[in-house]
Amino acid sequence: MKWLEASTENCPVQRTLDVVGEKWTLLILRDAVNGVRRFDDLHRHIGLSEAVLSDRLRKLTAAGILKAVPYQEPGSRSRNEYRLTRKGWDLWPVLMALSQWGELYAVGPEGPVLDVRHADCDAPVRVVVECSEDHTALTPADVTARLGPGARLRP
Repeated sequence: MKWLEASTENCPVQRTLDVVGEKWTLLILRDAVNGVRRFDDLHRHIGLSEAVLSDRLRKLTAAGILKAVPYQEPGSRSRNEYRLTRKGWDLWPVLMALSQWGELYAVGPEGPVLDVRHADCDAPVRVVVECSEDHTALTPADVTARLGPGARLRP
């Protein structure tokens, strides 16, 4: 069986994009990674409508990527903060890869908004692909791709 003969309904890229593949969702995740947790702060910082933000937060919470944690300011009603779960934090390398690509190809001459560095040595952080045997910085020429156990023929 070859790739073009395989059904893509169980493709992990497709399934991931079904959950997080919308611009506003990725921007919510970007802000959540950077410590923005409250609805009003997300609304103000990202600049999307309240209805769209509510919808995306509901979907991310239902998917187990964010969890709603109640808080209450003195004299105000109870509200929720939206905190990343382990599943949400596991998207951090994806966001870093998008940022790394954007720094190379999409950022203007003024440079990136955020400079992410290793806390121990202050070197810039970069995303690399490695194998499970710790061979790092692999390129597409260094890998082979085979159909996995979930592959089925296209109807």
